[in-house]
Amino acid sequence: MLTKEQIRQQMRDLAKQYAELDVQEKSQSEKKYIPASGKNIGAEELQNMIDASLDMWLTAGRFNTQFEQKFAEKLGVRYAMTTNSGSSANLLAMSALTSPTLGANALRRGDEVISVAAGFPTTVNPIIQNGLVPVFVDCEIGTYNIKIEEIERAISPKTRAIFLAHTLGNMYDMDAIMDIAARHNLYVIEDSCDALGAKWQDKYAGTIGHIGTFSFYPAHHITMGEGGAVITNDAKLRRAVLSFRDWGRDCWCNPGTDDTCNKRFGMKLGALPDGYDHKYTYSNIGYNLKVTDWQAAIGLAQLGKLDQFLDMRRENAGVLNTQLRDLRDYLILPTVDKKCMPSWFGYLISVRDDAPFNKQEMVTHLEQNGIGTRQLFAGNILRQPMLKNNDVPVRIGDGRVVNSRDLTERDYARLPGTEFIMNHTFWVGCAQNNTPRDMQQTSRVIHEFVRGRTR
Repeated sequence: MLTKEQIRQQMRDLAKQYAELDVQEKSQSEKKYIPASGKNIGAEELQNMIDASLDMWLTAGRFNTQFEQKFAEKLGVRYAMTTNSGSSANLLAMSALTSPTLGANALRRGDEVISVAAGFPTTVNPIIQNGLVPVFVDCEIGTYNIKIEEIERAISPKTRAIFLAHTLGNMYDMDAIMDIAARHNLYVIEDSCDALGAKWQDKYAGTIGHIGTFSFYPAHHITMGEGGAVITNDAKLRRAVLSFRDWGRDCWCNPGTDDTCNKRFGMKLGALPDGYDHKYTYSNIGYNLKVTDWQAAIGLAQLGKLDQFLDMRRENAGVLNTQLRDLRDYLILPTVDKKCMPSWFGYLISVRDDAPFNKQEMVTHLEQNGIGTRQLFAGNILRQPMLKNNDVPVRIGDGRVVNSRDLTERDYARLPGTEFIMNHTFWVGCAQNNTPRDMQQTSRVIHEFVRGRTR
């Protein structure tokens, strides 16, 4: 009779054979569509998933512990905490800054947070969900990041934090942001969901501000299927993130462990009786946003391939930079600060105002010819139904706080860069599921379209 370990090894061996056959079949099939994003998974991921299944632990366990440790080591930070999505990571990061455990440093309802309207909604949503006021600053064309020179004009006595996403792996000016934050005593959350592996000088995205967030959705640099992470070097912020992630509890024991503080029945907190079980004592109004060990098992295998994936993304973006250079009379290509090494999530292109075609025409042609495209997410989030249909206090630049439902065209016009992005900007894929040959095909289709409109 085989032992459990022998059976486990047989299953791992079969999983490897299966994955290799699957990869072989996909490589031999004709590629009819070049996606805007995607993943590469193989034998290691499948083997880890099987190992996690055979453990039958179900919730976060040994794979999650390994992933958190290795992720923190990779980025050079003290603490990494997994969660079930990048959106949850953003919610945890923003919520942590409101924790009563931070005392006088906690953000309170009505405080303001600097952000941008050209981005993904779950960078902005946690600001609103925590009763805070988003303050929208415009974006520049080329980097598609915040206009640094406009931030200080938007700061008021109620401003407490800056919460920005690095746009598609191209980092904003972290020197300037941290200088502003230091002078005005502001927290900085780096939404690095689209920027894992990007560097500002020698520091990774997410490691420079007070908190960094990441997504492991299949479109991202590495995947868990669904998943995310929050990182920090601050022990108090780590404790707050863990509490909000794990039901709001005061206890910090990992699942399956008890009494690591040796005071489980020796505390007096809130208005509870003396010695009330610390495992069931809650210091924040939290959630349950943990991952499963299956997710962590996939992520652990993917993390070992991160550098390879980053190289592939940079190579693909480099091909597009070279191939599309001759179309700069019609298209605006991405620009990068000399201090930044991007980790390209996608390749952004803007159609110039005076081009003899518009973005919609170009995107339609690309999609009809097998080239996947995406918008820069919400475009101008202030125009989205989520804000037009709800009574949300917002502020644009150095203006006054108004109700989002009452915004007019005049208000939107105060963000001209954002409006331009909404109307002129889109992106194509350069992820590790694409090849330099795919990028050449993308270039050919773009050139074909432009030639047809400029003859």
